[in-house]
Amino acid sequence: MKALCLCLRVSAEGLVHPFLALLVGLVLLPDARAVTSQSFRVSATVVPGCSVSTGTGGRFGTLNFGTRSGVESAPVSTSFVADGALSIACTPGVALSMSINGGQNYSSVRRMTRSGGTEVVGYRLYSSSSLAANSEIGVNQAIPITYTNSNNIALPLFGVALLTGFSPSGTYSDQLTVTLSW
Repeated sequence: MKALCLCLRVSAEGLVHPFLALLVGLVLLPDARAVTSQSFRVSATVVPGCSVSTGTGGRFGTLNFGTRSGVESAPVSTSFVADGALSIACTPGVALSMSINGGQNYSSVRRMTRSGGTEVVGYRLYSSSSLAANSEIGVNQAIPITYTNSNNIALPLFGVALLTGFSPSGTYSDQLTVTLSW
């Protein structure tokens, strides 16, 4: 029994010395606490671009010359009315341009065709309300769009119907495709 107690005492003493050495070592070591906060970098790259959205019909808007007499022969002008859901926004500084095709009835000039017939009324498009010759929009011609508010960009689009005074009554229409590029 004496040998067993001596063996346990040696074992206990053997554990006591390393424990004291560890305790003294921890006291003498510099502060070794865990790091609880650290910084990290956050970044993003914004590339130039535009966002275009329309309503459920997918149309930008209307160029409506109104109701006219079939014997009227004066040019009739109007301006583009954007669909209420049309929204065009670009990154500030983006060079935006539009081009417009010739429509469904082009022949040297854009033309509206009478519903249920073949009669046509010609019309021209302009990028300025002055309707000056140098602002006429040719077929698929890129027209720069200037804007001051990059979150609310309007299309500069005006039209003149070329009434001849010999147009049968009816509804005349055409469909154009506008392409926006940036």
